[in-house]
Amino acid sequence: MANNTLVRKATPEDAQFILQCQLDMAWETEQVRLSEEVTSAGIWAALNDINRGFYIIAEVAETAVGCLMITREWSDWRNAWIWWVQSVYIVPSHRRSGVYSKMYHYIRQLVEQDTETAGIRLYVDNTNENARKVYTALGMNGDHYTTFEWMK
Repeated sequence: MANNTLVRKATPEDAQFILQCQLDMAWETEQVRLSEEVTSAGIWAALNDINRGFYIIAEVAETAVGCLMITREWSDWRNAWIWWVQSVYIVPSHRRSGVYSKMYHYIRQLVEQDTETAGIRLYVDNTNENARKVYTALGMNGDHYTTFEWMK
């Protein structure tokens, strides 16, 4: 199925799909009901300001089936940006079909062409074995850092 997958940067027309993905992901992963109003405003903020991030969309037969967000972190060690993959969501009917792999390779190609970007990072819930296997199979290493956080 992944052979039929088109990956591209999101446009404003994708906002509703991105919103639904974020609402579904929050519920599936954390049983959290996000505010549609707040989440929609956050999506529009990113769609209107590349400095806040940008979205990648995967389509099959001209239907959106996956999305993710890229945010940037400045690395003084590398004198370059690091792209963080966030908010990954693939609709259930297209999981385990190579959609995320196509998205990852698309992002990696963008990074390889960008002289100001050094690499890609993401974080994953330690209990999400399926995702960890996918990221490992793509050549990513999860052994170096552990992410800690504090949220207001």
